[in-house]
Amino acid sequence: MYGKPDKRSWRPREDDPVKVVRGPLLADRTTLKLGGKAIAEIVVRETPDLDDLAGVLVEQTAKHGGRPLVLGEGSNILAAERDMDLVLVRLEGGGDPEIMERGDDGNRISRTDREAVRIRVPGALRLPKLLGWCTARGLSGLEPWAGIPGSVGGAVAMNAGSYGLEVAQVLERVLIWTPDRGGRWLDAAALQFGYRRFDSGLGDVVQLVLAAELRVERCEPDEVRSRMRDWYGRKKQSQPISMASAGCVFKNPAPENPAGRLLEQVGLRGFRRGDMGFSERHANFLINFGGGSADDAFALLDLARERVAFRFGLELETEVKVLE
Repeated sequence: MYGKPDKRSWRPREDDPVKVVRGPLLADRTTLKLGGKAIAEIVVRETPDLDDLAGVLVEQTAKHGGRPLVLGEGSNILAAERDMDLVLVRLEGGGDPEIMERGDDGNRISRTDREAVRIRVPGALRLPKLLGWCTARGLSGLEPWAGIPGSVGGAVAMNAGSYGLEVAQVLERVLIWTPDRGGRWLDAAALQFGYRRFDSGLGDVVQLVLAAELRVERCEPDEVRSRMRDWYGRKKQSQPISMASAGCVFKNPAPENPAGRLLEQVGLRGFRRGDMGFSERHANFLINFGGGSADDAFALLDLARERVAFRFGLELETEVKVLE
């Protein structure tokens, strides 16, 4: 099912699991609601049906001269408002998570204790839906991620984290598809993780996270629900989670020097330019207040770097992926 892909010439069919959208707007596909038009978007509607995808990628990129870009929920993207030579690749669907009782070899999965559980999660699944699924089944361990809007695949790709819990800490293995290799399972121990960074070691430009297996623990559903509400409440008090943003815009230079504190100390908390601005609640969140422009967003980032460099001698590095 996930073998070597077929690169024969692709022609669309009405029921084809691969759909091509012409001229998609990045503003409609990012949580910051900014960005111009891409050449095309290839939507893989069912992850097991990838036989045609390699051919679609080859034809679409060759036809328009575009660069492929894998896009999840767009929750960490800052894109310029111009036409871009990009062919977006996005997963949809993929089904529901499942509790793994046996491995691919048919043998029962060994556990360090009787409460440990491994779950297999589709890469296209949104994190809020995963957390709801875990809560209903009394599966604990992911509660600090409450309030993160991205997809499972996007979370793996950037080693997402919140309140001290990063993907690398709970990942057992991941299923990655590339046009040349098809799909293959990689053990977490063979991967390289860093601060908001993940390296599969495959080196392919296009890598789709089809599924991930995560380690959780059994718990009473009411207790999981209580923890989830607690973490969500903390995040709601300290972060503008209901506003149009891309999460934290800069990486923390060091644990003792979080970017939000640095931005606040240089007077940028609540600072606005037009309808873009740094949040009053958390200075490291860049907010689109409704009619913001990418030009204003980039100007704010430049201003932040200049002020922090002048006062502290530190160079801020963006945590969001910047598309110019």
